[in-house]
Amino acid sequence: MHKEHIKLIGIGLITGLINGLFGSGGGTIVVPALVFLIGMKDYKAHATAISIILPLSIISTIIYLKNDIIRLDVMVTVVMGGIVGSIIGAKLLNKVPTPVLRKIFGSVIIITALRMIFK
Repeated sequence: MHKEHIKLIGIGLITGLINGLFGSGGGTIVVPALVFLIGMKDYKAHATAISIILPLSIISTIIYLKNDIIRLDVMVTVVMGGIVGSIIGAKLLNKVPTPVLRKIFGSVIIITALRMIFK
């Protein structure tokens, strides 16, 4: 097995654990890992992260549904806005310069972390 395969499996294990434990957040692990550990271009890392998170989120959702811990009314409402946001974001991804994309992504992670720590 190549070094890169071992890194990818490790990234997957950590991402799956984070996604299952916290309900999401795997992208905050996958994107930097793909960029800095694998050397993938930022745009491809963001797009690849989405495709990685989808099956993980489906599995987590099935388990959460079985345990009756999803507020379906909230989920449906947020999904409606999320669909529109996803379309806009996917179309903008290639238009945002890499340094700006990194600053936005890093800022969102830092602000989210600070809010979780101090709230």
